[in-house]
Amino acid sequence: MPVIGKKTALRFQIKAKCKVSKARSSSMGVIHHEVDTPVFMPVGTQGTLKGLLPDQLEALGCQIMLGNTYHLGTRPGPSVIMKAGGLHKFMNWNRALLTDSGGFQMVSLLKLAEITEEGVKFQSPYNGSEVMLTPERSIEIQNSIGADIIMQLDDVVRTTTTGPRVEEAMLRTTRWLDRCLGAHQNAATQSIFPIVQGGLSKALRTESVKQLIQRDVPGFAIGGLSGGESKNDFWKMVHLTTDLLPEDKPRYLMGVGFAVDLVVCCALGVDMFDCVFPTRTARFGCALTCSGQLNLKQKKYAKDFQPIDEGCDCSTCERYTRAYLHTIVTVEPVACHLLSVHNIAYQLRLMLSIRESIEQQRFPEFVCKFMANIYTNKEYPQWIVDALAAVNIHLDPADPTAEN
Repeated sequence: MPVIGKKTALRFQIKAKCKVSKARSSSMGVIHHEVDTPVFMPVGTQGTLKGLLPDQLEALGCQIMLGNTYHLGTRPGPSVIMKAGGLHKFMNWNRALLTDSGGFQMVSLLKLAEITEEGVKFQSPYNGSEVMLTPERSIEIQNSIGADIIMQLDDVVRTTTTGPRVEEAMLRTTRWLDRCLGAHQNAATQSIFPIVQGGLSKALRTESVKQLIQRDVPGFAIGGLSGGESKNDFWKMVHLTTDLLPEDKPRYLMGVGFAVDLVVCCALGVDMFDCVFPTRTARFGCALTCSGQLNLKQKKYAKDFQPIDEGCDCSTCERYTRAYLHTIVTVEPVACHLLSVHNIAYQLRLMLSIRESIEQQRFPEFVCKFMANIYTNKEYPQWIVDALAAVNIHLDPADPTAEN
């Protein structure tokens, strides 16, 4: 198989590696910004993060965020975004952008979709019109949007799917990758990531990686996980895939955002993550802290005049109390904004702490302390114990700071 692809606009340099696990701290340079990894990428589906403005994200230290190709391609449409000079200018965001391919909608909008070798035929949830998304059309839209990193259109199936459909989707994903690479017009400024598929099959995941690494691409995504499978299956597929992917290119685990998952998967060698979780849970009145989630709707917070987190320096924690937030969550729209600011600040600070611990060669200690704060009774879920043990980090209930 010849090498397929074009020159890309992404530089990736590993700065430090954990001597115990597979965790690493790296620098990923794209046209609009230098991104430190491991990184969590907030999701701005239609060019906006629910509850925050772009300048607020910059103030929080966010280096890269996401947009959704399917939704942006439907509304406002690529022609409007092109007239604005690309999504960066359209939404007034000066840092890095990544767009997904629209493939995930095969799962989330499955009742509205028909999948063939040509592409995916959708019924628009906005006006009921028929939309055909092919690999070529996905790349055309993403070229118009102008994100620094763009994703191939992949054939996505639910993680609980078994049988021949899983292999069909994996093989089709490779074929669609070649069509995406052939359609790509902006290789000097935009980098395509292929997506590893194969469900929960070790053999299919291995074959998927084998096929994708033959293409000349700057990084790889791990798809088809975090969709309902057991945590035991989840971590094993991540561990297998990061073992197989090239070490000198970024590894992006799609759709993962729970703090515990981020820490475990960094230990397993993942560099990039995205999820709607921090802002979505904010809309339900939940705040993220180093000891777990706080459901501020609960009555026990009605007279609690502490900030959400004493150790957090976000504007919400500096100015507002749990009691005030309890009064307005899920009632006043501003509560979504205030909790979103805090939750994004928490996620970004967590990733900064992970990077610093790797660079200072204390990542295993950081992991053990983090888990002990979340699980104060030291009754760690078995999947976490097993996943970390697979990369030589051992959670000792008698000594949570032990490294091994």
